[in-house]
Amino acid sequence: VSTQSTWGLNPELKRPGMSTREELVFMAKISEQTERFEDMIDYIKKIVANNADLSVEERNLLSVAYKNSVGSRRTAWRALRSIEQKEEAKGSKHLNLLREYKKKIEAELNSICQDILNLLDASLIKSASNNEGKVFFLKMKGDYFRYISEFAQGEQLSRASENALQAYKAASEAATKDLKTTDPIRLGLALNFSVFYYEVMNEPTKACSMAKQAFDDAIADIEHLDEDKYKDSTTIMQLIRDNLTLWTSELENEEGNDAGNVENL
Repeated sequence: VSTQSTWGLNPELKRPGMSTREELVFMAKISEQTERFEDMIDYIKKIVANNADLSVEERNLLSVAYKNSVGSRRTAWRALRSIEQKEEAKGSKHLNLLREYKKKIEAELNSICQDILNLLDASLIKSASNNEGKVFFLKMKGDYFRYISEFAQGEQLSRASENALQAYKAASEAATKDLKTTDPIRLGLALNFSVFYYEVMNEPTKACSMAKQAFDDAIADIEHLDEDKYKDSTTIMQLIRDNLTLWTSELENEEGNDAGNVENL
């Protein structure tokens, strides 16, 4: 019986013969196809250790690996929070069991988030060879501090929120300077940064203003949209518009509800 941690390094990945970058990329793709995202993380981390300046393909694999690993746990945590509220209203005798299980999920979330945040700070951000990569990684930093802020409390919540804000701001400054308004990385950043303002900072007016500005700027430059980025950019623009529709409706009705918010996956 294996005694390795929930998402620790698979012993198979330590095999000496599997050391070339090409092999690691291949196995990361296989892990993605088989939905073995913890294994995918281990393969990508080996690539980072050998050469921190990732290609666009490797960068995207890194994002997919961590996003899916943390995504299932975020979904589980939200479901548990909802169940906990219902059980609390009923005066359930099983509340302690639920809360202990929720703590387990929170510990896993925190571990995964800290893992990628350490990777970003230690090598990925500083080693990015161009501004597109720098924006991509700074956005990731903001995202994973935002994920921590979803379940954190007290001082941990304050730190995570502030760190997310600073990372998103740095990414936005670099994106405004160097990326087109229609670039999918810049649009994805605007989408997630606006969700951060809405959900974490509780500033719906700021969230709407940021999302609208990004959408309007992209629409104004839509004729200059690169063909190879058309699908990604227009998909994110639709997500931004969906949020704007939801948020403005809620502001008009003075009813806050984050259930329908979307983000760049």
